[in-house]
Amino acid sequence: MTSPSWRKWGIEPGYLSALGDLRKSPEESLAVVARAMRRAARRGRPAYRDVWVLGSGETRAVTEPSELRLEDGTVTAVSSQLPRHLPLGYHELRGQETGALTRVIVAPGQCYLPEVLSTWGWAVQLYAVRSQKSWGMGDLGDLTTLARWSARRLGAGMLLVNPLHAPLPTAAQQPSPYYPSSRLYRNPLYLRVEDVPGARRIGRELESLARAGRELNGAARIDRDAIFHLKMRALAKIFARFEGDGAFERYAAREEPLLGLYATFSAIVERQGANWRKWPRELRSPHHPAVARFRRAHERRVRFHEWLQWLVDEQLGTAGRTIPLLGDLAVGVDGGGADAWLWQDVFTERMGIGAPPDHFNTLGQDWGLLPFDPGGLRGAGYEPFIRIVRASMRHMGGIRLDHVMGLFRLFWVPAGKKPKDGVYVRYPALDLLGIVALESVRARACVVGEDLGTVEPEVRAELAFRRLLSYRVLWFEKGRPETYPKNALATATTHDLPTIAGLWSGSDLEMQRRLQLAPNEAGTRGLRRSLAKLTASPLRAPAEDVIRKTYTALARAPCLLVTPTLDDALAAEDRPNMPGTIDEYPSWRIPLPRTLEEIMKDPRPRRIAKAMSRRRRKLQKRR
Repeated sequence: MTSPSWRKWGIEPGYLSALGDLRKSPEESLAVVARAMRRAARRGRPAYRDVWVLGSGETRAVTEPSELRLEDGTVTAVSSQLPRHLPLGYHELRGQETGALTRVIVAPGQCYLPEVLSTWGWAVQLYAVRSQKSWGMGDLGDLTTLARWSARRLGAGMLLVNPLHAPLPTAAQQPSPYYPSSRLYRNPLYLRVEDVPGARRIGRELESLARAGRELNGAARIDRDAIFHLKMRALAKIFARFEGDGAFERYAAREEPLLGLYATFSAIVERQGANWRKWPRELRSPHHPAVARFRRAHERRVRFHEWLQWLVDEQLGTAGRTIPLLGDLAVGVDGGGADAWLWQDVFTERMGIGAPPDHFNTLGQDWGLLPFDPGGLRGAGYEPFIRIVRASMRHMGGIRLDHVMGLFRLFWVPAGKKPKDGVYVRYPALDLLGIVALESVRARACVVGEDLGTVEPEVRAELAFRRLLSYRVLWFEKGRPETYPKNALATATTHDLPTIAGLWSGSDLEMQRRLQLAPNEAGTRGLRRSLAKLTASPLRAPAEDVIRKTYTALARAPCLLVTPTLDDALAAEDRPNMPGTIDEYPSWRIPLPRTLEEIMKDPRPRRIAKAMSRRRRKLQKRR
């Protein structure tokens, strides 16, 4: 296939890497990706002939007499051109001669951004925040406690939380919050069981399970499989006495039909196994009559999974009313999971999402996540994307779009290929950004774009124009925090990068050597020297002093949001995730070194909070 043909499919024959060199994509990989996209184009029937994403006040010529149905149900005849002042929302144009459907999406030009926004808050891996009430991992009750303490005692104005997406409902729980079965729904393992309505009715049975759950807090690693076993037993016992609730019925009605399909999928998984591609053929499609028969035959179990999602929604809402939460939307999904089963026509099989080599990951990355097919997504009227963005904003004051460059292009790694042999594929960025802006305005949720790694210059310009906050990480910035842009979130590190203590002590670099990850040793030593210079610290200074000085320096950033991590506040050396490892490193299974009760008494988080609160007062005075 020639280069012009590749570009027809949005396939890029090469790219400028984060290391500064021009890289040509391997011919074999280009051919594999092109074949996959051709197969996707032949699959299924698109719901819409076309999709128009228009700005407020924008119009479009109509090729045949049509009927325009607005989102509120209003119907009007259109002869030659769309009305110029359509309301924001999702509308539908039907040709009277051909019957062809065009989806008309009217979106604001920019995302929601509060007029008064200048605050700070902890970046927290919720599962790692154990308390005396936890069953082996942090839960939504712990999130509410952390939120209340942070807001009332420390002056925080938000919390940045890891993705809470739903994994597969199996005893072998997926540890990574960035490898979801579904981005539509959330993980029941985060439930505080004792807070579930009706929990007290099971009395001693709950006490026994809770005692076993709390014993898991003593383990050095988070054992999600054991937690799943205990919590599902407890929740099943509570549900056995559940006779209905008006709030649950309203939630279920609002979420149909997707909630019912998701719950049906979950019930099938419990009987047929984790990967839907290996199920009996008649169950592999959500539209097959056998799936409807299964749902009727297992109605109570399907209702159980619907009930779990209602409980998570209720408990998350409680936390979100305590302090604004900044949620996190993963960039892709598990190919064997619920979303891939539900929307098979919009995903591309045998492709993984990843990243080319950069300064910190010299081998590149393959995250094993399934990418949306651009053509299939457009043919579906972008409905799957709309739904997941909307779901991610529920109960949130904002969201962080993981790997936001994926709205423009994604690095596809064909199955069996090494990450360095991946290929960039283009996406309809302006359409997707319009949808993000529309959902942001409706939810009154700000949006942060995680724009790290290999980023084209025009991407950051477009994100800034759309009022998505940039993501500024100390490790990657050349200037001092005072030079960072205003419309940004500033932080020292991320879950995929060394903690300050890990970098300063050298333990993170040593761990990378031990795991044979080909670390950038010169670059890491350079970072340590830069950190010493920023904090005016001798190279033998205690890590806790360097951490405090680092966040004092970061507090001088003019950014709208600043997020110190709880890992740093407690001088933890182990980063939450070590990319490029599966079993060799306990990624996503490392608890914080202190319980929540101990954290609230520890002077170290208070010192960081004090620096952040001083910053907030200074910025408010300037305005």
